[in-house]
Amino acid sequence: MIEIELDGKKVEVAEGSTVMHAAEKAGTYIPHFCYHKKLSIAASCRMCLVDIEKAPKPMPACATTVAPGMVVHTQSDKAIKAQQSVMEFLLINHPLDCPICDQGGECQLQDLAVGYGGTKSRYEEEKRVVVPKDVGPLISMQEMSRCIHCTRCVRFGQEMAGVMELGMSHRGEHAEIETFVGQTVDSELSGNLIDLCPVGAITSKPFRYSARTWELSRRKSVSPHDSTGANLIVQVKNSKVLRVVPFENEAVNECWIADRDRFSYEALNSDERLTAPMLKQGGEWKAVDWQTALGYVANGLKQVRSEHGAASIGLLASPHSTLEELHLATALVKGLGSANIDSRLRNAEFTAPEGVRYLGTSIASLSELQRVLVIGSNLRKDHPLFAQRIRQAARKGGVVSSLQDQDQDWALPVTHKLMADATVWVQALADVAAAIAAEKGVQAPATGSVSAIAKDIAQSMLSGERKAVLLGNAAAHHARASSLLALANWIGEQTGASVGYLTEAANTVGAQLAGATPSSGGLNTAQILGGSLKAVILLNNEPEFDSAVGARARDALTQADMVVSLNPFKANMEFADVLLPIAPFTETSGSFVNAEGRLQSFHAVVKPLGETRPAWKVLRVLANLLDIAGFEFESSQDVLRAVPGVQTTPQGAVVAADRLSNATRATIDLSAAHGKPVTASIYQLDGLVRRASSLQLTADAKLSGKAQEVLA
Repeated sequence: MIEIELDGKKVEVAEGSTVMHAAEKAGTYIPHFCYHKKLSIAASCRMCLVDIEKAPKPMPACATTVAPGMVVHTQSDKAIKAQQSVMEFLLINHPLDCPICDQGGECQLQDLAVGYGGTKSRYEEEKRVVVPKDVGPLISMQEMSRCIHCTRCVRFGQEMAGVMELGMSHRGEHAEIETFVGQTVDSELSGNLIDLCPVGAITSKPFRYSARTWELSRRKSVSPHDSTGANLIVQVKNSKVLRVVPFENEAVNECWIADRDRFSYEALNSDERLTAPMLKQGGEWKAVDWQTALGYVANGLKQVRSEHGAASIGLLASPHSTLEELHLATALVKGLGSANIDSRLRNAEFTAPEGVRYLGTSIASLSELQRVLVIGSNLRKDHPLFAQRIRQAARKGGVVSSLQDQDQDWALPVTHKLMADATVWVQALADVAAAIAAEKGVQAPATGSVSAIAKDIAQSMLSGERKAVLLGNAAAHHARASSLLALANWIGEQTGASVGYLTEAANTVGAQLAGATPSSGGLNTAQILGGSLKAVILLNNEPEFDSAVGARARDALTQADMVVSLNPFKANMEFADVLLPIAPFTETSGSFVNAEGRLQSFHAVVKPLGETRPAWKVLRVLANLLDIAGFEFESSQDVLRAVPGVQTTPQGAVVAADRLSNATRATIDLSAAHGKPVTASIYQLDGLVRRASSLQLTADAKLSGKAQEVLA
């Protein structure tokens, strides 16, 4: 540790730290623009100039390394005058357009100009003008004349997103930030550029001119998309969600969110929202009140049960539903006397649950991995924030290996790529296990041949200290998923690596915890969509898009006597008989359990739209109409306390650690699987992102659309 004096205070910081780090530790604010704690040092804005004794001139705090006995003054006349001079230069060419700037009210330049800017400019020359740029549907670069060349956006692309889509061209007064030869910004993390820009040069295109920051109410929430469980601030005006930004949580999403977390709110205000219960009568949809709709559903389920038995009723639940909704859905089906419930919508193998499958380590630890083997995942698109953490591990020297069926650009260095058709992934992983066995002189768990690439992966995983074997969405949905897990566990035991699933959805872990899988004798997703059931309830999903069956689900569900769709949108209208409008995550309270097993609860941020009601309330009332006991809940918190495996602590509810397990007793089946695993592309994952208009205009959405056309 090194001790320095900062504004008369003694401060101890680690060797190699900068004056800025010392100031942060001391609680002293030094004005800055280009400095960001997650990015490399650029020292380009010079706003953080401070007075260091014995230094001939003011020095940038962000780039000056501390030395023993250093004496720093941040408030001296020398420092203040230097900062005021820098501010004067920054404002020479800055347009005076604060009244129409989207950044107004939350602009660093605006804030610091109050403290360090002059009352008038000494310059009378014309200001420079930078040509506006169209870089895609999500971020706006229409006012690049505001840019102060802090290069935060450039460094973010290089270091965090892994793709240098922006750069600085030309020099002097002609310098500007732009894409390469007019290309668009297509990173799945591009929205973070909006938060990083300190001056309003880069703004949100969907939010543009919608509201002023001081008009917005700010409310915490949790992302309902992938399994990161990113913490959000949802910003609301007149009971309408207008913007979503990250809430900093170092243990989960740091200070970033993916684009689908940021822009999917557009679907909440779309014309496709279902705002009242609807019944299909004579082939036409008619809006009805809740009493009529729920009475119709209850009577229909009672009739089906009496005529065909409880086993003819099934429920498909989305893993994007809350823990409370999944618990009540499970209890409702069991209360009817049926065991036909499943949330594993895209799976091809349906083994009996042996434990709640999860990440096997903490999300934060992904940034520190020295060796990682990723199996069956398009990491960058399936889990953008996990990929960002593994990218940081790779930047620190971590070695990444992968097993996949096609070469994908993860925007990070993948040292060893084992390419194999998905149908023979078990054999390919067995080859890696055989190579590890040969290196260690132990018995291999299955017959395998030691290829050169298998040997490279084996040697990599046997070296280093902090290691992980991670199974992605395609591995979880694989027809030999249990064999892949058994092999992964063996590799983990032999190499000292943690083993876990990246998990697909916001509540994949929670769905397992709630028991939303068929019990003994119950039907799984594939069987429920096989066309044999008389009544099917769909909780927050669209089987045509959310299941491995795909378009065949339409024909199967058309054969049922009654299909009930609980959904925030006008979905499943082709084959459903009843549509019940349930609240999306912004209009209900609930909990999600992310990949690492972290339970995060949230509250509604706006009132339900129209006649929309929270799904847990709908399920509770429906159970009461069906005379099912055990549904006397007054709040979602009451429901949460009833979920097995959830413990209440003074800090809040948590998942019991003994429920989380990736252990398996499955035997290894080396035979080739039939068919390839079904996974969702980045902007087809759930109903919200599918209906977010700006996300559907991105390059990723267009690419997945073309892929679907080819498959069709």
